[in-house]
Amino acid sequence: MSSGKDVVASRRTSGNSNTKKNCSFCRKSYRDVGPLVEGPGEVYICGECIDLCSSMLQQEQRRRGPSKKLFNEIPTPRSIVEHLDQYVIGQTQTKRTLAVAVHNHYKRLSAEWEGSNVEIEKSNIMLVGPTGSGKTLMA
Repeated sequence: MSSGKDVVASRRTSGNSNTKKNCSFCRKSYRDVGPLVEGPGEVYICGECIDLCSSMLQQEQRRRGPSKKLFNEIPTPRSIVEHLDQYVIGQTQTKRTLAVAVHNHYKRLSAEWEGSNVEIEKSNIMLVGPTGSGKTLMA
């Protein structure tokens, strides 16, 4: 089997005996195929079926070709601020902070989509202010 971390069929759940555990896909007994990986709700899969599913998924990915880019271009923080300026009066520092956070969020999504190993740190923003100050509009 290709995985190093297998859940063996001998793991007992709700008092069932090992003799009843079969691969939920090919229906072969764990005695015939070796260790089974247990999923939720008494579902099991053997190494042969895992390998088969993996090769099927790889063939489908090759058939579809390279994936499309998530974004044609990522807007710059400056362009995001300019867009917000059309709708929000004042709040300059807030708009800049949000623009940088949104730009980094798009970069993070794009990097994950393309399979890059570059990790962009996630940032959280808390908007605080009195009622009617525009927190919801900015969010």
